[in-house]
Amino acid sequence: MRKKSNSNPNDDVPLIGSSVIPLINKLQDIFSPLGDIDNRLTGLRLPQVAVIGSQSSGKSSVLEALVGRDFLPRGCDICTRRPLVLQLEKCCDDGIGNESFEWGEFGHLPDKRFYDFDAVRREILAETEKEVGVNKGVSDKQIRLKICSPNVLNITLVDLPGITKVPVGDQPSDIEARIRNMIMSYIKQETSIILAVSPANADLANSDALQMAKEVDPTGTRTIGVITKLDIMDKGTDARNFLLGKVIPLRLGYIGVVNRSQEDINNNRSIRQALAHEEQFFRDHHVYRGLSDRCGIPQLAKKLNQILEQHIRNVLPTLKTDLTSHLVAVEKELRSYGEALESKGERGAMLLNILTKYSEAFSAEVDGKSQAMTTKELSGGARIHHIFQSIFVKSLEEVDPCDDLSDEDIRIAIHNATGPRNALFVPEVPFEVLVRRQIARLLDPSLQCLRFVYDELIKISRACESVEMRRFSELRSRLEDVTARFLRDSVKPAERMIINLIDMEMDYINSSHPNFIGGTKAVDMAQSELKAIQEGNDADKVPASMSHKSIATVAKFLNGALPSQVGRPQSDNDRVAAAGVSTTRTWGVTSLFGIRGSSVGNSSKRHAAEVINDIDQAPPVIQLKNPPSVLRPGEAETEYQVEIIVTKLLITSYYDIVRRNIQDLVPKAIMHYLVNHAKRNLLGTFIEKLYRENLFEDLLREQDDVVTQRRVTTEMCHALRQAVETLDEFVADVSTLSSSDSMDALPKRSYLSSNSYSKPSA
Repeated sequence: MRKKSNSNPNDDVPLIGSSVIPLINKLQDIFSPLGDIDNRLTGLRLPQVAVIGSQSSGKSSVLEALVGRDFLPRGCDICTRRPLVLQLEKCCDDGIGNESFEWGEFGHLPDKRFYDFDAVRREILAETEKEVGVNKGVSDKQIRLKICSPNVLNITLVDLPGITKVPVGDQPSDIEARIRNMIMSYIKQETSIILAVSPANADLANSDALQMAKEVDPTGTRTIGVITKLDIMDKGTDARNFLLGKVIPLRLGYIGVVNRSQEDINNNRSIRQALAHEEQFFRDHHVYRGLSDRCGIPQLAKKLNQILEQHIRNVLPTLKTDLTSHLVAVEKELRSYGEALESKGERGAMLLNILTKYSEAFSAEVDGKSQAMTTKELSGGARIHHIFQSIFVKSLEEVDPCDDLSDEDIRIAIHNATGPRNALFVPEVPFEVLVRRQIARLLDPSLQCLRFVYDELIKISRACESVEMRRFSELRSRLEDVTARFLRDSVKPAERMIINLIDMEMDYINSSHPNFIGGTKAVDMAQSELKAIQEGNDADKVPASMSHKSIATVAKFLNGALPSQVGRPQSDNDRVAAAGVSTTRTWGVTSLFGIRGSSVGNSSKRHAAEVINDIDQAPPVIQLKNPPSVLRPGEAETEYQVEIIVTKLLITSYYDIVRRNIQDLVPKAIMHYLVNHAKRNLLGTFIEKLYRENLFEDLLREQDDVVTQRRVTTEMCHALRQAVETLDEFVADVSTLSSSDSMDALPKRSYLSSNSYSKPSA
């Protein structure tokens, strides 16, 4: 028996999509408490139908016709000011039309069912004004509404604000840009089906909805066109070419509908009556009666149901993969926040674990055993080794111990060391004075090396922060302070040891060291060099500081003269000394009374009157110049040339011995007193300073943002786990769906027909 025309338009529609569409609705319910999941789970979009259109295009009438109830706000201005996620779920009735089987439930009121759809409209208005006020502004915060009814098919739609051109009343000046951006955020997603609503009494070729859909879906593979108000087109015109896709082709096609007019709404014309009028209009129209599969709300509901189901089945494999990957990432993030600590025992165990991991990471960095070892640059202990060998040792090797000692400096030192006498041999005092000065130069680079290693240990300590430490800012700060203080205290004994090493070397000049050249060998080397100079073999290599007189002096030295006798005429006393006769050295200078030192004995026999007479007859007394405050040997002085060469050889030889000692002992002192001491005792210091029961609460107090983030991440993780479990429960049912349930109207080669779960029909 044929059904009456005023019966429910969806009664003849087979119940398809009964598995996968409710699945998506359930996933949306799972994620709805989290708010906007797009900001938290980048790239995750659930399949849905986005309804777009300009103001007064008839969007609200289409949605109400699909539901069969008046429940949306209406007016002459913008009505939809927040995205309305509308979940339609088909449920069985009791067979007698009991309206208690139709009800609505809001996501923000999960335990309250609305059986009065006027109350549903009022709740939508109240929730909208609660978020955006009464100034006709818009917000992207969703309102979620589930409607269960035996008169609907399983469909999920998102009703978006209508596209507007000019702000009206007290609307924001950028209202058009806001709405367009909101719409784009929904329709640009590949998982969204676009329901583009355009009124037939306007220029369809310039439809705002179709133009926006074309921007994100240029091939029209996921756009359904809905042409409203076909009954009020100008007489003699129709939308046949649009419905057939000849003007703006869409691979999912067009559906034409007839809306209730404002007069019908004012006269309380029911949707059931409006659907009957629509059916009669299309049956009687000479153009549209031949397009029955493209006209009417029942055809739109069926098409939406079939397309959405097929679309969901296509994206389910990708959706499962996306949910799993997001779950792995969120679980990793949640582990970084750690578990909330309730008892003192948990806090103590956590603190000890953090301190131990920190100390172990410090030692691993120094020893080169860190799991986070980089391959781009030196790090940890390798940098300390570089400081020792490539900076400290190499810098000391490049130092010439005599680079700051001129011949004049050595000559003055020899003069000062001999006091009022002349030197008979190479004096030891100037050598020891000068070599001590060179040894003292090793202190500064040694202490600099210590400072460099200290800085590296500070860097290592900052790189050892574990993931858990990020939760506790107070612990991190205290840990850095204790580490820095511990390392500073460890520097002091290392510094004292280095100073002692230098002092030891300066305090005792070990001229018996087996590697020391010694005076005899130094003189032999000097003789060899000077002989070569005397014989003219190395005339071009004569040092600039050695004059011809110096060469002659060296020659006399090689012929057997003492160095102190070179450079002055040989007196009678000298000749006697050369013959083996011991005599007292005299200066040959007239005394203050004009008596020569060689005739003192005879002068005592003279009478005092004669002496006075001699004084009276003597010429005027010679006055000497006062010595200057700073006295240096004369510029022309060429004494001690051999002594200078020998002194330089001795300084260089002994300095090299000390340098090698310092190059070996300073790194050892730094490693023992600083580096290895830190590895051995850092954990013990942490426990002594920080592991105290009265400090547990302060040290392990988390920042408010960490607590909040853990809570949000926990909720997200729970939702993702629940979503994955839900998909796992449904995947078996989805995989058994027959391809006979798929919509024949779908394009054979559209993207919706790929990657489907459905099996090919036999």
